[in-house]
Amino acid sequence: MSTITANAAAAAKNIRRGPIIAALLIGAFVALLNQTLMNVALPQMMKSLDIEASKAQWLTTGFMLVNGVLIPVSAYLVEKFTTRALFITAMVLFSLGTLVCALGTGFEMIMVGRVIQAGGAGILMPLMNIVFLMIFPIEERGKAMGLMAVAMIFAPAVGPTLSGWVVQNYSWRVLFYIVLPLAIFATLLGMKFMQNVTVKTSPKLDKMGIVFSTLGFGGLLYGFSEAGTDGWGSNTVLVSLIVGAAGLILLVWRELVAKKPMLEFRIFRYNMYSLTTVINIIVTMAMYSGMILLPLYLQNIRGFTPMESGLMLLPGAILMGIMSPITGIIFDKIGARWLSIIGLIITVITTWEFSRLTDSTTYLHLILTYTARMFGMSMLMMPITTAGLNQLPQRLNSHGTAMSNTLRTVAGALGMALFVSLMTNHTKSEITDAVMSGQVSQTDKLAFAKFSQEAMIHGITHAFVVATWVTVIALVLAVFIRKTSPAPDFLKAEEQAASASKK
Repeated sequence: MSTITANAAAAAKNIRRGPIIAALLIGAFVALLNQTLMNVALPQMMKSLDIEASKAQWLTTGFMLVNGVLIPVSAYLVEKFTTRALFITAMVLFSLGTLVCALGTGFEMIMVGRVIQAGGAGILMPLMNIVFLMIFPIEERGKAMGLMAVAMIFAPAVGPTLSGWVVQNYSWRVLFYIVLPLAIFATLLGMKFMQNVTVKTSPKLDKMGIVFSTLGFGGLLYGFSEAGTDGWGSNTVLVSLIVGAAGLILLVWRELVAKKPMLEFRIFRYNMYSLTTVINIIVTMAMYSGMILLPLYLQNIRGFTPMESGLMLLPGAILMGIMSPITGIIFDKIGARWLSIIGLIITVITTWEFSRLTDSTTYLHLILTYTARMFGMSMLMMPITTAGLNQLPQRLNSHGTAMSNTLRTVAGALGMALFVSLMTNHTKSEITDAVMSGQVSQTDKLAFAKFSQEAMIHGITHAFVVATWVTVIALVLAVFIRKTSPAPDFLKAEEQAASASKK
């Protein structure tokens, strides 16, 4: 066992896990809740601030961009600074950003607040993953990751319901005033109880790596998010994706030749980590299909209020929150393979069920199907992630976490863009074909509006058909998941090979 691993193991025995877990979970819950509150509130903010949808979208896109760019740097930050300093910095930044947003007099000031918030969230989320891996032994990691999933899953699902209720009854600013005291409480809890569980190694900052990472992930995230609204043929989207791809190629090259890489791409030598990362990307994309398409169907086609569409997601969120720790305990006993296979079978069936939506699908049927889908999802995200991270030697925990979080963020943006563009393109082509063939006339406004609504339903169901087949791919891959324990560090193997060749 290396000195670093021995030190970390010794430190893990002497810490009080309860308060640390509480501070991290509250912080993560607040950061994720904040993001989903914004999605429902955007239409009201557009009216209040007198801005167009394209401009308002920056309040979520900008947050995601800063978050996505910061996550790859998290492995460096964890090695450079103490756990305590990083957590307090992240929460202070997040609290400050929330206050700026609440007091914001115009779009520009709120945008600044969102960027400050994203700076805190971008540090906090990877830090939570790394701390959990450090303070729990491998045989208890499933339970630990299940606890983490409560915050990561419950907050995004509760957000739309809470936001819908607030926006219908009060000003959108109230949303930030709900988040602020929770953020301050998590900060104070961290100041009181947070202990240093990571080991400082004083790495050098890879400045070129940061530039390429920012261009790569920033370009891809922006391109994907804009593709959902502007379409894949837009010049902005194409330029962003080209810049992103070029930046990513340069980043991979830079990190492979660097002595101390900022983001360690050689972790993909570990087969189970690579397999679970691919499955997680697919599952994340499939999850976003439901999160973005169902509110569109409920509000734009069926005429439900934001509150009602949010309430539809609530039972699934509660079930997922209850199931996540239970799933974690089961994972510790049997591993991720059967959990993920059963979870993916449920996800495939329920996603297919959503591909059969009509203009008369009952609200109860939607709630039951979505709740069943979330039950399936509760067996997937954390067990699959943990199964992959368990194969990594402890030195690479921060790099594995940073890589999987980064790719999940990109997959979320890609999922949103892909399924929205599938829906809009299918809807447009169906309307165009009907007008060209004389099946419907644009002059008959009532008939045209009714047909457009039907076309949009077909567009949504078409996107869900694609989401179903995407999930089937993940199901096939899940068959190959195996239970693992930390593998030998490739760095030591290379050092041994080099010394042997010298002899």
